[in-house]
Amino acid sequence: MDVATRSVQSTAWSAVLNLIRLPVGLIQSIILARLLPVELFGIYGGMVALLMLSGAIFDFGLSDAYFHRSSETDDESSATRIYFTLRLILNTIWALGLLVFGCIFLNDPRRLVLIVLTITSFFSRVIDVPRQLLTRRIQQRRLAILDTYTTIAVAVISIAIAIWRPSIWAMLASSFISLILSIVMLYLWKPVWKIQFGWDLKAVRYFLGFGRRAVIGSMLGIAIDHIDDLWINIFLGDRSLGYYSRAYRFATYPRDILTIPINNVAQPLYSELKYDRIRLSKAFFRLNAMLVRLGFLLGGWLFLIAPQFINLLLGNQWLPMLRTFQLMLAYALFDPLKTTLTSVIIAIGKPEKVSLFRGIQLGILILGLFTLGSKFGIEGVAIVIDIMVLAGIILALIFVKGYIDFSYQRLFSIPVLALITGIGLTSIQILLFPIAQNDAIIFLVRTLIFGFGYLGILGLMEKDEIRKYGYQFITYLGILNK
Repeated sequence: MDVATRSVQSTAWSAVLNLIRLPVGLIQSIILARLLPVELFGIYGGMVALLMLSGAIFDFGLSDAYFHRSSETDDESSATRIYFTLRLILNTIWALGLLVFGCIFLNDPRRLVLIVLTITSFFSRVIDVPRQLLTRRIQQRRLAILDTYTTIAVAVISIAIAIWRPSIWAMLASSFISLILSIVMLYLWKPVWKIQFGWDLKAVRYFLGFGRRAVIGSMLGIAIDHIDDLWINIFLGDRSLGYYSRAYRFATYPRDILTIPINNVAQPLYSELKYDRIRLSKAFFRLNAMLVRLGFLLGGWLFLIAPQFINLLLGNQWLPMLRTFQLMLAYALFDPLKTTLTSVIIAIGKPEKVSLFRGIQLGILILGLFTLGSKFGIEGVAIVIDIMVLAGIILALIFVKGYIDFSYQRLFSIPVLALITGIGLTSIQILLFPIAQNDAIIFLVRTLIFGFGYLGILGLMEKDEIRKYGYQFITYLGILNK
């Protein structure tokens, strides 16, 4: 299959199975939020942040080097063996160091959480090579099925544990389940790849050399994603992080319906097209136009129904996170662009630019945490996150304009107009035709009005593009050819 067909089919598999995964994951998150104390989410979130921040150093940009096409990685078999060997060495050092840190400096339950997560994460990172191999090939079917099985199993077992004995183990169980299913689906059932070691001095130098340029960007990206959690945990406490982490989780849940499958194919797709500016430009615009339209739709909708969402699904104990949740939705509007912009910059061989932009973002974040965060708590942190992501996206868009042909107006103007229309119509209803205080009815009415306004503008102004790309999408799936 050509690259376009593989990309569309991979995206389709992930998108279709995401329609199963994300509702199941959402149900799990809602039930756990009702059953477990807020503080447990803070403890777990703080240790995950520590794990991710430390692990980024020892990933050393190897995945970016593996995806990047060069003479050293053209031989897939040899490159994969060397990639596995380097990951094993670096992750062994990482895991041992983190275990020693946890045993010396932490007390239970944090020590227990960190030890469990470190051990399971070590094995998951080491055996994850087949996932990277399939991603490099732009073949997402098996990975989408694996992730679906994992999501369902994690939801069932974690909910059962929370009902039987509400404890941190309801969250820790997910790491064991994910590891076991990965071994079964990638190594035991029709194995994707067999563990093999490899070493070639020239290729190792390439991996470490490219990784050295990419690792700073990767570390900064992880820091941007997790340093706010660690800061809140240290300075504001477990309860504040519990509210903040759930606000972030629920604000970004629906967005993942399409952004996860699209981002899974973005980097290998851009890498294959990096020498063809016309096709790269088309692929870039189509992927990002879809992400912008999806992000604006879901972000605007969630902002309007946030109070009803919390009251109906999570319960009164989570009302303190309302403003943080709404502020986070501005982040959800634009964050989908972050990964595809990073992918295209790496694909054209400029990972140091990612490091530069993320360094600026991290500076904004750290400054904001100690100013707005200290003054306004988790709501101030949410505002800082919004400012930071906007700054990074603007810088990245300006840079990629030199390598890719696209129009800012075509990318943003219509979804902005649709967003304004949807929010405007809903605001008119709230002001002129208030509804009795019934959360379920308010939820439904606001959803219908906003959806009618947003999708109506989109359908009216982009009907030809929707019809064209919809037809191509169906054709690539082979439906019309049967």
